[in-house]
Order: sequence, then C-alpha cells, then structure tokens
Amino acid sequence: MINKISKKAALVGVLSAGLFAAGAMAQEVLFRSTIIGSNPQAVIAGVQSGGAPWTVGRGSALLDDEGRLRVEVRTLILPKLGNSGPVTNVSASLVCGGSGGSVVSTTAAVPLSGDGNAEIEATIKMPSTCFGPIVLIRAAGFNGNLLPQPGPWIASTGFTSVSGGKDEGDEGRN
Repeated sequence: MINKISKKAALVGVLSAGLFAAGAMAQEVLFRSTIIGSNPQAVIAGVQSGGAPWTVGRGSALLDDEGRLRVEVRTLILPKLGNSGPVTNVSASLVCGGSGGSVVSTTAAVPLSGDGNAEIEATIKMPSTCFGPIVLIRAAGFNGNLLPQPGPWIASTGFTSVSGGKDEGDEGRN
C-alpha cells in the first residue's frame, strides 16, 4: 500500500515538474540587451539624457512576450563622483520606433543604491508591434524624493565596442 502511494506521489511530482517546465518554455523572449551609460545632450524618443555622463559596470534588460521586463544594473554611476550621486530611484521605459520613436510603457520606480545597483522586475503594457525597441533607465527620484513623472534617462539598452579589431567571423566581409 505504501509502495503504491509512493509511486503515485513520484508520478505526480514528475508530471508537475514537466508541466511547469513546458509553461516556462512557452514564454518567448522578445528582447534581450546589455545596458550602457548615457552621455549629455542625447535625446531618445523625446526624452533628454542626464546632464552628466553615466557609466555602467554591468547591466542587462530582458522582455518576454507577456510583457515581463527584467532590468538589472550594477555600478550605474557618475564617474566624476564614483557613485550614483543624488539619484536614489530609477524606472525603465520601453521605447518603440528607435531613437525617434515614442515611450509606450514605463515601470514604477525602484531604489538605486549609492553604489549604482538596481533591479527592476515589472509587467508592462505591450503594444501589438514594436520596431526598434529601446529600454531607457530613467532617474525617478532624487535624494529620496520620488519624481511625479520619470526624469531624464541615464542608461539605455545598447552596447559599446571594446575591441578595435575584427572578430574571426569578420574575415571576407566588407
């Protein structure tokens, strides 16, 4: 009797794990990118960048087909200060249409540590199509006071080239 119960419990456990894995695999990643710091006087989707350059030690953004946005930044700082300065909260905005496009959704504000670390996990409203997606990391609070609307962007999705030479796969390409 105990043996039959154990077998049934094991079978239920295996089936449950399989259903969970199938459900998790059904979510399609729509967008994945690294995060880079901003430079002054840059405008994306009508949103001005911060007034000083920002750097990011490490960062990434991931958006799935159900609108789940996950942004992680590490060491998002003002290099002159070596910390995040007066910015104490950030939010993320999804832009569609590239740099000349428009902001279609913005997350709630989350804390940004003095060391420049933040994690945003939110479900955002998704448009039916989004050409040229960009995720902006925006100042949302200064000195512990939240802004009524997100402010300038201080980081965004993108990449910087750290290699001056060609990759092996570039041979023969013009």
